[in-house]
Amino acid sequence: MDGWMDGWMDFPLLSACGPRRHLKNREKHLKANLSTAPPEPVIPSKKPIKVELIGGKHYSWCSCGYSRKQPFCDGAHKTRAQGMTPLRFVPEKDSTVWLCGCKHTNNPPYCDGTHKQDFIVSAPLHEYTD
Repeated sequence: MDGWMDGWMDFPLLSACGPRRHLKNREKHLKANLSTAPPEPVIPSKKPIKVELIGGKHYSWCSCGYSRKQPFCDGAHKTRAQGMTPLRFVPEKDSTVWLCGCKHTNNPPYCDGTHKQDFIVSAPLHEYTD
């Protein structure tokens, strides 16, 4: 045979696969990476949360909805919503603001009224366990 397939068995990555257990690991890895859709947040509240922010202070707004310290992050995303991260922000000045509680705002971390839309109104609230 003379062509582009000649020597394909000598290709290091293919010949290094070894026993079937490596194929099983590869299949498991491929299945885990098939979903490219980003994780969806849960809805901890169907209304905004009024907070007093201090100018220059660093905040981490929970974007996954699993935090028990809403509207701020407590690290729950590390185990409950892998792939999601909090939104970190620093306000320029002291202010009273309404932060999004439904986690679907188009202006994070601030409420934009999305909680009034049917898909939020009709959705179940996240219930904390443990």
